[in-house]
Amino acid sequence: MKRRDLIGHLKKHHCRLAREGSNHSIWVSGVTGAWASIPRHTDVKETLVKAICRQLGIPRP
Repeated sequence: MKRRDLIGHLKKHHCRLAREGSNHSIWVSGVTGAWASIPRHTDVKETLVKAICRQLGIPRP
C-alpha cells in the first residue's frame, strides 16, 4: 500500500499527526488515544498496515 493512501485512511478514521521523527511519523487516534509510528517509505507492507490499524483501533483499508 502506498504511504499516501495509508495516511488518507488514517485521516478518514479521525487520526492525526502528532509529530515527525527522523525516519517515522507518529500518528494518534482521535477516538482511542492510541498511537502508532508510520515509516517514511513509499510502499508500506500489508502486514505492517494491518499492525498499524490494529494499534490505532481502526479497521483495515
